[in-house]
Amino acid sequence: MTRTFLRPEDVREVVAEQLGTDRRVTGLDRLAGGSKKGVYRLTLDDRTTVMLYVWAPGENYWPPSPTVPDDPFTDASGAELFGINHAALTAAGVPTPRLLMLDRDGRYLPADLALVEDAGTLKLETLMERDPAAAAAPLSALGDALRRMHTTLGPHYGKLATLAHGEASQSRPAEDVIVDRALGHLGLASARDARLADAHEPIADHVRRLRGAVTPRRAYALVHGELGPDHVLVTSSGEPAVIDIEGRAYFDVEWEHAFLQLRFDDDYPALRPVDLDPHRLELYRFAQVLSLIEGPLRIADTDFPERQWMLDLAEWNIAKALAAVGAGHDR
Repeated sequence: MTRTFLRPEDVREVVAEQLGTDRRVTGLDRLAGGSKKGVYRLTLDDRTTVMLYVWAPGENYWPPSPTVPDDPFTDASGAELFGINHAALTAAGVPTPRLLMLDRDGRYLPADLALVEDAGTLKLETLMERDPAAAAAPLSALGDALRRMHTTLGPHYGKLATLAHGEASQSRPAEDVIVDRALGHLGLASARDARLADAHEPIADHVRRLRGAVTPRRAYALVHGELGPDHVLVTSSGEPAVIDIEGRAYFDVEWEHAFLQLRFDDDYPALRPVDLDPHRLELYRFAQVLSLIEGPLRIADTDFPERQWMLDLAEWNIAKALAAVGAGHDR
């Protein structure tokens, strides 16, 4: 599809009404990396900046795919999710850029919009690589915030918006949702990679063995869903600010920590995690390996500008999946 992104003249009305008629847009930059929504930095004539999030079909690179109906991390995008999740994180004491305006009525553009405080350009990921000593304080503060989030408990799992609408479905354990999700990802990825097709049954059996070791539990925490150091900004005052919040849900806290372990690697202990169930963690860790194959391979079939990065990510996780069942790595 031909994608048309916003121009400065497209945002003048929202700036005038929300930030003042005496302020003018002097720059508009669409930031790289967004795959489900457009993320724009607006520069104003007084040299201040603000972020504009745009949910519109032309901003979403993801093609549709079969999903597990009760998977709370499916279709985790949209202005409604952003607004509800922002309120929940704020209530839990999790630092996130301030929400200035949310428009779901098309008042300014034929799209849903959020105007958000600009927390800066420094990602925790960059600071960890460039200056580990300077990253220690925001890492510690992030760990405090995560413990507040992960001890915010609820009786049901699901998207916050779904739970707010009273639509929670508790017909089966959360771990069975993840098994179905993992097997679905395996099937879709196997259609794109012959190595996975050859190893399909051993990998599926491995998922089922991991599931068999998990004991029943019904305790759900508030989780981010996909929190890496690239989803945390470090403000000018050195504080962390969590972004990309649409995927928040109540779910098993091990789902969160499987991803945190992957993304924070050697720095993960600095987050001082809550107690975890090792068997549940192992199942979720492997399910995320399969997710990080299927998703990148699917979006790599589109016009997403960072296609090679996605293919490399898929390749890294294909090697992990094959190694888990002792399969070869040849194409």
